[in-house]
Amino acid sequence: MTNHIAILAPGLLGASVAQAARHFGAAQRITLWARRPETRQEVKAQSWCDLVADTPADAVKGAQLTIICSPVDQIIPLLNAIAPHLAAGSFVTDVGSVKTEICQQGHSATFPRAHFVGSHPMAGSEKTGWAHARPDLFAGRTIFVTPRPDTAPAATAHVAAFWTALAGQVVTVAPDAHDEIVAHISHLPQMLASTLCAALHRHHPEWHNYSGGGLRDTTRIASSDPKLWRTILEQNRDEVLGALRHYQTELTSLERALSNRNWTEVQAILESGKNYRDQFRPTP
Repeated sequence: MTNHIAILAPGLLGASVAQAARHFGAAQRITLWARRPETRQEVKAQSWCDLVADTPADAVKGAQLTIICSPVDQIIPLLNAIAPHLAAGSFVTDVGSVKTEICQQGHSATFPRAHFVGSHPMAGSEKTGWAHARPDLFAGRTIFVTPRPDTAPAATAHVAAFWTALAGQVVTVAPDAHDEIVAHISHLPQMLASTLCAALHRHHPEWHNYSGGGLRDTTRIASSDPKLWRTILEQNRDEVLGALRHYQTELTSLERALSNRNWTEVQAILESGKNYRDQFRPTP
């Protein structure tokens, strides 16, 4: 159990961290800070919140662990703002889906007063806001913890233990390795869903009235916040470009096979996709 945690920006992920910490007994005291005054007022009444601070600096005072849950373009500014106010020897993490730059800047901003270790829960939804949070959001989900080579082992262990206490499945990787992985398994699927819907809209916008389960399942995440995803793509541009090029090679192979009526190759591609999909772990 962590004695005191501070959560900055309690949207879907941040509020779920608070709810999970209370549900699983992972923290004795939970302090929140939200940018909007109306959000601060709303979360004050929630059972998973002990104190709502008026500023990020006030929120982190005395906290053993601080979790920054803002959009990725706001994480570094928040780190710089809270750095002088962190408790000596405390730990800081985040939930951003891009890690290399954040981990570098996080270490520079907090060390040696505190220890920054990046995190990224592979959990969430196309929905946003604390009202959609739930305490089991991280249960059984992969949680990347991304220490740098110079990160203190005790800091990595503390952050990993916190996510484990929230029932997450912790995987420890380097920040740059993380960014390559998620470019393929998270950022690329978002681009495919979004561009598929964009293409259908331009071709025949009324066809959405006829969509079945396949299109709905494939494009669910296209409803995600475009502004949020723009910031993610800005920070992981090079890795996402690599993932797109890799996918374009596969798509070109399928196009060529269809053009040549090479049904054996078409079936082989479909079987390769099925085999990969069938190996997914069951959804928690």
